[in-house]
Formats: sequence, C-alpha cells, structure tokens
Amino acid sequence: MVGSLKDQLLKAGLTDEKKARQMEKEKRKQARVARSSGVELVNEAKAAARQALAEKAERDRALNQARNSKAERKAINAQIKQLIETNKLATGKGDIGFNFTDGKKVKKVYVSPMEQKQLSAGRLAIVKQGDKYEIVPWPVAEKIAERDSSRVIDCTDSSEPELNEEEKDWYKDYEIPDDLMW
Repeated sequence: MVGSLKDQLLKAGLTDEKKARQMEKEKRKQARVARSSGVELVNEAKAAARQALAEKAERDRALNQARNSKAERKAINAQIKQLIETNKLATGKGDIGFNFTDGKKVKKVYVSPMEQKQLSAGRLAIVKQGDKYEIVPWPVAEKIAERDSSRVIDCTDSSEPELNEEEKDWYKDYEIPDDLMW
C-alpha cells in the first residue's frame, strides 16, 4: 500500500509536487496562527466521529434499557404466575354463579356458598391469568397487585354503605344484665 494521501495523489497524477508543497505550507501556517491566537482548530472529521460515537452510545443505552424492561416484565409475570398457581382455589366445582366485571365485560365463575360470601366480604379475590380467572386469598391478591394491579379484579360488595362509628356501636345503649352468664 502506498503511504500518505499526498503520495497517492502524486502517483495518480491528480496533483503535482508544487501544489502538494503549497498545501503543506498552508496547513502549517493555519496551525501556527491558531496556536498564537489561542483558537483551537476544529477538525470536522474528529468532531463528526465523536458525534457518531455519542449517538451510537445513546442508541445502545436505549436498546439496553428496552431489553432490561422487557426482561423485568417477564420476571414479574413469572412471579405472578407462580403466586397464582401455588395459592389458587379450585374453581368451577361450586353451584353458584358469581358474576363480576372485568373492564366492560361481565364474567362468571362458579363458586361454593362459602366462597361467595368470602368474595363479597373481600377475603378472597379474583385474579386474571391469561384468559382464565382464578380465586386466591386476599393477601396473595395484594402481592399480585403490587406487581400488576390490572390483574386483580375487585369484587367486594360495595352496594352497602360503610357504617360510621356510631352505627357500628349500636349496642352501646343497651345495658348488660348483671346476671348474664357467658
């Protein structure tokens, strides 16, 4: 391979020796003027290379972040699946149809009378696993909701208004007889 660009241009006959010396002289003069005036010469090729490296690093960083978030979502889904599989109650064996809403759709799960009461009271919860619905205890549903709240379906009976403290203590006005035996 031939040495410098100057040698290649001379060999190809695109320039002559006089023009090559003149260009070198001009280049040295520009460098000297820049040093004496304190102005730094900007090499466009180096600046473009730095810019390209910075852009590539930014693209790589964004790609890594997307890859990490995808892996994190996959890990969370695996945790949720494991929680559901290890704590789910047997569904479909009851004779009472329990209706609930998932978004705008009304769905039905068959439960026993005891499970129906516990679902209405909030001791059990319905969670979504793919296109299936499973019943799990409320503490497990809370753990699932920490990871993905859209998977837990709230089915507590909210039609009854909350009782205030006075209504909860309705029995306080009644006297307890002295001869009451427990």
